Amino acid sequence: MHGKIVKGIAGFYYVNADGITYECKAKGVFRKDNRKPLVGDDVELEVLDETKMLGNVTKLLPRKSELIRPAVANVDQAMVIFAVTSPAPNLNLLDRFLIMMEQQKLPCLICFNKVDLDEGNLLEGYRKAYEACGSPVLAVSAKDGRGMDELRELLMGKTTTVAGPSGVGKSSLINLLLGETAMETGSLSRKIDRGKHTTRHSQLMQMDDQSYIFDTPGFSSLEVMHLEKEELAAYYEEFGAYEKECRFGGCSHVTEPSCGVKQAVAEGKISRIRYENYCQLYGELKARKKY
Repeated sequence: MHGKIVKGIAGFYYVNADGITYECKAKGVFRKDNRKPLVGDDVELEVLDETKMLGNVTKLLPRKSELIRPAVANVDQAMVIFAVTSPAPNLNLLDRFLIMMEQQKLPCLICFNKVDLDEGNLLEGYRKAYEACGSPVLAVSAKDGRGMDELRELLMGKTTTVAGPSGVGKSSLINLLLGETAMETGSLSRKIDRGKHTTRHSQLMQMDDQSYIFDTPGFSSLEVMHLEKEELAAYYEEFGAYEKECRFGGCSHVTEPSCGVKQAVAEGKISRIRYENYCQLYGELKARKKY
């Protein structure tokens, strides 16, 4: 019998198979092979008790991807959610998240929620800044449903890990996407609503038979790991078209004269927001001590 691990707690794995969730243990052979089942794994299982919905995971099927943090398998894409306003988006934090996902070779959707509050047309500036970075930019409202059809379409048939800072309406969006199934996730959604997202285990929530959402706790800071300052520019896709106009090879695009990237920023061809974020991150990486 085939299924997907949707939750793992203290050595128990909850496997969804044909709409039924079985509580399973993993066969000892996995420990011998130094392999550990992950949430998101496609597996084979044997049912031990149909009434109590108990079983054993007997085989891990090949993974198409594996995230390091959080530890989850078979994720197709990430979606990061920020509010257009209330709270104002921390775009430096957004850049850090995009870099982390790029490091893990995971495509990312950028979702700006609360467009119903966007009286000053702030979204237009954010969209202009980020459409050139290679990630789709979505505008939605959990309050009035704006943009939700487009969002659902991009999530259908995929397993998506969803992240964002506290207060951006992430739980409201997830509840809308899950509909009636939101209550089946126990207290998870209610914990988010209370601002006490203390989930200690990984959990996938099911939109339909082929679509899953992996929720993660809110974050307020992210450290870009395992990256040298010389590598940073490669994560700013919009720089590439102008680097050939730099006078010096290996230009950092920060202090050098006759820099094609800085010229493009001055001419409005590259977002100043993105460039300033790049300079801040470059400075952090340059100042980082090596041990």
